[in-house]
Amino acid sequence: MIYQLPKRARFPAIILSGMILTVLLGPLFFPHVYDLPGDQTYAPPSLAHLCGTDLNGRDLLLRILEGGRISLLVGICGAAISLLIGTTYGLIAGSSGRGIDNSMMRFVDILYSVPRLIFILIFINAFNERLQLAASSHGWDWLVGSSRIVILIVSLGIIEWLTMARIVRGQTLTLRERSYVAAARVLGEGYWTILWRHLLPNLAGIILVYLTLAVPSVIIDEAFLSFLGLGVQAPQSSWGSLLAEGASAINPLKGAWWLILFPSIALLTTLLALYSLGDALRRSIGEKGG
Repeated sequence: MIYQLPKRARFPAIILSGMILTVLLGPLFFPHVYDLPGDQTYAPPSLAHLCGTDLNGRDLLLRILEGGRISLLVGICGAAISLLIGTTYGLIAGSSGRGIDNSMMRFVDILYSVPRLIFILIFINAFNERLQLAASSHGWDWLVGSSRIVILIVSLGIIEWLTMARIVRGQTLTLRERSYVAAARVLGEGYWTILWRHLLPNLAGIILVYLTLAVPSVIIDEAFLSFLGLGVQAPQSSWGSLLAEGASAINPLKGAWWLILFPSIALLTTLLALYSLGDALRRSIGEKGG
């Protein structure tokens, strides 16, 4: 519940909750015709279209809300994948012997040296068509049209876990020397029991903070890829692809400024709320630890 959060975290939590509810429920209140091409191309903001229209005469506010669904879906799911992989990897590395720990962390260092963009492009080219064929053969039509989004979620989750693994590993190295862990060993509890029952619960705070910082990081990566035309493809849209469309509409002959202003505001508001929430939680945990 929001009222149980630290005071400094409540305002960004309210803003973030409002953004999520708006993108989830907002499109339900728009007439279906607003999502269809119309005659009012590049119409400026008005009472009929609060954020104006795009090249095809579609309502921009509706497109921002629908694009927000995809951006938040990619951000949350990608961060969840990175959280699962990074937490598990860091726990095992930090609680193992020096040899295993060093080997696992050198592998992390190698992955850090791989350029993200190249990795994602290889991932998309290698699996997008195969996923579409597999989905088509099983009759999963929804997955055929959303295969690129699924691959983006998986690939971004795979490359975002490295920082989390280092954080969890460092905390685990400290926690494994605590007296309650030593007592658990004396009582005969097994390796995995100590890992999940004693170490993981004491990492919950730092994991939650990382999650609030990983979500905006994944959203930014997706927006960057979509802005370059490498991410979400038409007819689907995200905040990144909407920014790309807005940028292409800004030239000396026409100035459809609303196409880039309003998607930027939506993206910036969400990122600021997430970063502020993560920073507030981090400070609260630091004060309690101190």
